[in-house]
Amino acid sequence: MATDYYATLGVDRSATPEEIKKAYRRLARQFHPDVNDAPDASEKFKEVSQAYEILSDPQKRQVFDRGGDPTGGQRGGAGFGQGFSFDDIMDAFFGQSGPRGPRSRIQRGQDALLRLEVELAEAAFGVTQELKVDTAVVCEVCDGSGAHEDSAPVVCGTCRGQGAIQHVQRSLLGDIRTARPCPTCQGFGSVIPDPCRECEGEGRVRARRNLTLTIPAGVDHGTRIQLSGEGEIGPGGGPAGDLYVEIQVRRHPVYSRSGDHLECQVTLPMTAAALGTTLDLPSLKADLEEHDGPEGVTVDIEPGTQSGQVVVVRGEGVPRLRGIGAGDLRVTVVVETPGKLDDEQRELLHRLATIRDEQRPEARLGATHRSVFGRMKDAFRAGAGE
Repeated sequence: MATDYYATLGVDRSATPEEIKKAYRRLARQFHPDVNDAPDASEKFKEVSQAYEILSDPQKRQVFDRGGDPTGGQRGGAGFGQGFSFDDIMDAFFGQSGPRGPRSRIQRGQDALLRLEVELAEAAFGVTQELKVDTAVVCEVCDGSGAHEDSAPVVCGTCRGQGAIQHVQRSLLGDIRTARPCPTCQGFGSVIPDPCRECEGEGRVRARRNLTLTIPAGVDHGTRIQLSGEGEIGPGGGPAGDLYVEIQVRRHPVYSRSGDHLECQVTLPMTAAALGTTLDLPSLKADLEEHDGPEGVTVDIEPGTQSGQVVVVRGEGVPRLRGIGAGDLRVTVVVETPGKLDDEQRELLHRLATIRDEQRPEARLGATHRSVFGRMKDAFRAGAGE
């Protein structure tokens, strides 16, 4: 039974070229294998493409209207004749081995990576930033179809919509036939005779666009934030890939970060470390433009604090990215010994040394290690006792 191309496109025999073109574009989008996963979608797409190829050509349409065969009696996808297909053998043993049907012009876009430098406070407590991203976007002229104005892809005349051509090689077993992507349509099964002037048939163009990025509190150097669907638009106006924003944290003049903890170092005079004091350190949160909390952090230095001792302020560190609460602020104390003394200061220190019996202090090699002179004294005392 002869194919009714008008019925395939769902138009009357008196349909205008414009109506035929619109019907084809609607059905092609409906039955495209990348859009429709029905088992017969690919075959219907080929039928629709073949119907449009016939009815969009005035001479072929006239032959068909007169009851003739506009295809010249050729049947696409017929058997290979005598011999056997190498693809059939491979399918029997290993499954599908070669091209099967046309590949889609609509493909997913690639993922994109953007590196963003932020301040330590922005990474620690979160911030919202505006980004300028250069990626591929859908061509607004052709709406991703790649065709100029109201034109549309037509079935490839070389492979007749199969997306591949057959190669025959003689062997002792007979004719071995293999499929290769069609060089004319590059495996798409269709060609665009009139490509879009804006995107040159790609269905996408490069453009700069603005994005709003919300950086959550607690991100660290090297953290990647995924923005789904904000990457490159695919060929043919296909779905976009993802955009990954990699956080790069700038060095801070006061604070450094260790996991969820903030660390800093303060230098204190010897007298302050001995007597104890209270410090007001600048708050890291104060670096944020919209900060409305306290400007400082109070750190209590206990009397007798030694150089190298770490004072911990609970909960004043970095908020945990995937948890509750925050880390700590760790302040390392460095005790500074005065290098220049006037006569009065020297006299005061001598008096202090006399009061503490430290005019000739014994050097201690460790917390529990006795001095050499101490051990010698013990030895003499033991000998005298004997």
